[in-house]
Amino acid sequence: MTLDELNVGEKAVITAVNGEGALRRFLLGMGCTPKTEVTLQKIAPMKDPIEIRLRGYTLTLRLEDAKNIEVKYL
Repeated sequence: MTLDELNVGEKAVITAVNGEGALRRFLLGMGCTPKTEVTLQKIAPMKDPIEIRLRGYTLTLRLEDAKNIEVKYL
C-alpha cells in the first residue's frame, strides 16, 4: 500500500521510496526513508495535500508525491 491510502490517525512504517531523480532525493532528504514510522495527521478538504508526522516534525506532501511512498501498517 502507499502513503496516500492511509486514514487520518493511522500509523505505518515506510518500506520503500519510489520515484525518480529530484523527487526521490527530496523525499529521502526530508526523512522519508525506509523503516521510518509515520502517522497521517490531516487531509485537506479537497484531499490534497496531506500532512504526516515523522521523526518529530510535520511534513506536508502532495497526494501525487505520497503515492511514491510504500508503507505497511504497524
